[in-house]
Amino acid sequence: MNTVVEVLSTACVVAGALVFSVGALGLLRLRDFYARLNGIAVSAGLGTALPLLGLLLRFPSVENALKIGLALVVQLATAAVGGTALARAGYLAGTPAASETRRDALAEASGEEGDGAG
Repeated sequence: MNTVVEVLSTACVVAGALVFSVGALGLLRLRDFYARLNGIAVSAGLGTALPLLGLLLRFPSVENALKIGLALVVQLATAAVGGTALARAGYLAGTPAASETRRDALAEASGEEGDGAG
């Protein structure tokens, strides 16, 4: 049974590394600031959670569970807030969206015509 837990632990750590790698590739391949930011925010959440779960599987204890739980809560909360703040700052600074973007919900909510072009 111990070997199964070790394999699961290693699989979680490797999966987390792969999620981070896909996020890094997204920085290079995605079309605009907003898509890149979304890719990184998603990979930051899952890419952090998987290795931490792997660590908990490898070194199970109540103390480690509390530490890892706190680390996950802090990471997920700050990644979400930070991603939203960066997207808002980019939008307010006039960072253009990709030409494929069809709708600008913030401009529509403020009464402006938003074509998504910037």
